[in-house]
Amino acid sequence: MLTNAGALLADDSPIRHSRLFCTRWYGLDKASGIMEAMDDKEYSGSLINLLQSGEEFVKNNSKKRWRKIPSGRIEMPEYPERAVLECIVNALIHRDYLDLGSEVHIDIYDNRLEIYSPGGMYDGSIVQNLDTDRIPSRRRNPIIADIFNRMNYMERRGSGFKKIKGDYYKEVNYKADLEPVFYSDNNSFWVTLFNLNYNVPIEKKRKWLLGKKK
Repeated sequence: MLTNAGALLADDSPIRHSRLFCTRWYGLDKASGIMEAMDDKEYSGSLINLLQSGEEFVKNNSKKRWRKIPSGRIEMPEYPERAVLECIVNALIHRDYLDLGSEVHIDIYDNRLEIYSPGGMYDGSIVQNLDTDRIPSRRRNPIIADIFNRMNYMERRGSGFKKIKGDYYKEVNYKADLEPVFYSDNNSFWVTLFNLNYNVPIEKKRKWLLGKKK
C-alpha cells in the first residue's frame, strides 16, 4: 500500500488535487484590458513531474539576454534559474496537501514571477516578520523533503530563502528594490521574483560592463 508521500511521488499519482497551474499573463496583472493570458498550462502527476514541468514553463515564458566580453560572455536572465528551481521545490515540498481545494500556482507577469503555495509557515510564524537569512528548517512533509534532498533538488539545512536572495545578488541588473519578496499568512505562502531585465535598456548594461572592465 502506498503512503501519502509515496502516492504524491508515484509516476501515476492517485492524488488528483496535487496539481500545478502555470499562467503567463499579459501585462502587470490579471486584468490588463487587452488579453488575459498569453500561455497557461495545468499539470498533474508526480511531484517530480510537477517540478520539471514548472521549470520548463518558466523557461519557455522568460528570456535571457547576453553580452560578449573579451573572456567570453555574460548572461543576463530575467530570473536566475537556481532561484526559480528553489522556489518551485519549496512550494511543492512545503504545501499543505490537506487543503483539497487548492494547488500550487506559478503566475508570470511582465515585471515579476509569483509562486503561490497552499499552507503558511509550518510553525505558524509570519515570514515577512522574520529574518529570512536565519529561519530554521521545519518541514511540513519530511518524507517528501528527504526524497528531494536525495535527488539533489534541495539541502537539508534551512538555507532556501538565503540561497534565493543570493542568486539575485550576483546578477548584473540586481538592485535593492529587486530583492525577492516572501509573504505568508495562516493559510498561504507567496514568493515574488522580480524580472531583472524589466525596463532595463541595453545601453545601461553596456555602461555597467564597461565600468566593471575598468
